[in-house]
Amino acid sequence: MVRMTASPGRRVLLAAPRGYCAGVDRAVIAVEKALEQYGAPIYVRHEIVHNKYVVQTLEKKGAIFVEQTEEVPPGNIVMFSAHGVAPTVHEEAERGRLATIDATCPLVTKVHKEAIRYANDDFDILLIGHEGHEEVIGTSGEAPDHITLVDGPGDVAKVEVRDPSKVVWLSQTTLSVDETMETVGALKEKFPLLVSPPSDDICYATQNRQLAVKQMGADAELVIVVGSRNSSNSKRLVEVAKLAGSREAYLVDFADEIDEAWLEGVSTVGVTSGASVPEILVEQVLEWLAQRGFADVELVRAAEESITFSLPKELRKDLRAQAASLVAERTGHDISEK
Repeated sequence: MVRMTASPGRRVLLAAPRGYCAGVDRAVIAVEKALEQYGAPIYVRHEIVHNKYVVQTLEKKGAIFVEQTEEVPPGNIVMFSAHGVAPTVHEEAERGRLATIDATCPLVTKVHKEAIRYANDDFDILLIGHEGHEEVIGTSGEAPDHITLVDGPGDVAKVEVRDPSKVVWLSQTTLSVDETMETVGALKEKFPLLVSPPSDDICYATQNRQLAVKQMGADAELVIVVGSRNSSNSKRLVEVAKLAGSREAYLVDFADEIDEAWLEGVSTVGVTSGASVPEILVEQVLEWLAQRGFADVELVRAAEESITFSLPKELRKDLRAQAASLVAERTGHDISEK
């Protein structure tokens, strides 16, 4: 990367960790491996992760992103995104004679399993999350008769449960830690016997990225968060930066979206990226800043990350043959011979 000479007093605080988490890395590699193993097209239900650059890059390689399972022609492979899906989506794929690859983040899968377990024990489950988010829709679908969505502290007053002694909270993994705990606190005031999940649902990557922003927020007059606008964890980083003391914080997909006017009166710029963001986009932002005198880069490290997840087990199967046989079973026609 080209670095221009730093201007006196101008510096960049670069958050660490930042960018890809283990679940996102697994999902993106899963699409690439599927394309390599089975050839195009590989259909993906919803964006594999919430990042414009990643989606566009995978589309160029042969991935086709669809909103609904029904859009995938019979006899094809469909992959479910890192955000997870409800059981009804798996049923739709089966009815549609599709082979499936489940790229749900293992940490999201953990929340799904908790929802199932507490529903089986007849608990009312209060799911803290944002209405309409794909992860919330998927988790809610595991136990729709037991789950009530709580979209922030303002929702608590209207929450009703059957038995206040059998209530548990779960949460969307990509929320702000502070926001979640504020909601949990309000829920505990209303339901003193509220049960907490065995482990914190906020994922390690969300926590670590927010912690790094908190550490640099007070020293950076401006924080630039690289990430897409439909990325919940990226938007939370903007909020966290402002709460930590940064004068301004902005979310950008690409370096060319940065407004030079943001740099007026700024001596320290904080830079981070959401958990769905490849490092190349951060490097482009750093180069853009360096060309404007912000070439002095200091690392702000909040945590070390070494977690990795194995690829979906479905990538060890012959899914093209499986998809063809599903069509043959239902129609009597072997499409693999065409």
